Amino acid sequence: MQNIIHPLQNRVTPLGEIVAASPRGTFTGNRGIIHDPATRTLLKRRWTTKAWIICVCEFRGRRRDVMGTQSWTELFFLDEATAFAAGHRPCFYCRREDANAFRAAWQRGNRTGALRATEIDAVLHAERLDRRTKRLHPLPMPLSDLPDGAMVRAGEESFVIVDGRPLMWTFGGYLGVNAPLADARLITPPSTVRALGAGYKPVLHGSAAGL
Repeated sequence: MQNIIHPLQNRVTPLGEIVAASPRGTFTGNRGIIHDPATRTLLKRRWTTKAWIICVCEFRGRRRDVMGTQSWTELFFLDEATAFAAGHRPCFYCRREDANAFRAAWQRGNRTGALRATEIDAVLHAERLDRRTKRLHPLPMPLSDLPDGAMVRAGEESFVIVDGRPLMWTFGGYLGVNAPLADARLITPPSTVRALGAGYKPVLHGSAAGL
């Protein structure tokens, strides 16, 4: 009898939910230690730190035993836009150049002086959560004016904005949309949307190209 390997519960949706799904995505990241390494299953808590970060899947040839040790819990995202929507930001260790570029854009967009990463994390934590659930926000501008990489929720689906047009999010990639969205609300934290508007270019899944 063949052993059936089930995907781990470590894929993150734009709403920040952590679920089991086969597609791994293009970025990893973490919210601290939120799993039991003996069973490779999640604990009840969904974060142990306000530093929710986005990391590269490969860094200096290092290999990790995913959810197999008492270390940070490896989470996976379709792309950077998905991770931003969930409330994460670039890691200053494995993505220092991107993290510095994001911080500079975040400061420009939010009209602040120089900030430490912990100060940005505190703002994001307030924007991404309503107690223990995802906080949705009113659109700060017309949908077509949102910067590339901002994500919205309409009905039961999530959408990324690219060139002023919505593309529907799925675990495997984006799909084209033929009808306008009704009653859309912002998923991506507003401060991150302002960073995108101030020039930070998020990495999008390849499926978004040409749709």
